[in-house]
Amino acid sequence: MAPKKGETNNPFGRPRGTPNKVTTDLRKWVENLVSKNLSEMEKDLQKIEPKERLVILERLMQYILPKLQSITVEAQIQAEYDAIERLLNNAPDEAINEIVERLMKLNQLNKQKNE
Repeated sequence: MAPKKGETNNPFGRPRGTPNKVTTDLRKWVENLVSKNLSEMEKDLQKIEPKERLVILERLMQYILPKLQSITVEAQIQAEYDAIERLLNNAPDEAINEIVERLMKLNQLNKQKNE
C-alpha cells in the first residue's frame, strides 16, 4: 500500500520546506543568465511592438510584485477578533484602548456587511 500524502518511507529524508537542490541550482543559473544579459534584453524589448512589449512586461511583473489577494469582510472581521485576543493575552493593561478602537472598527465593518 502506498504511503499517504505527506508521509514517506524514508524518515530521514529531506525535511519539509527544504528547497530542492536541482531547483535551487536552476534558479541561480537563470538569475545569472538574466543578470549577464540585462542590457541585451532591454535592447531586444525596444525592438518589439509596444503592445507585445507590454504583454511581456506584464508577465515578468508577476515574478517581481506580490500578488494581491482579495479579503472578505468575514475574514477581515475574524482577523480583527484574533488580533484582539492576542492583545488580551499579551498585554491586557495596555490593550484596553486598542481593543475599544478595534471593536468600533468591527462594528463599522458589520454594519457595512449588513447593508
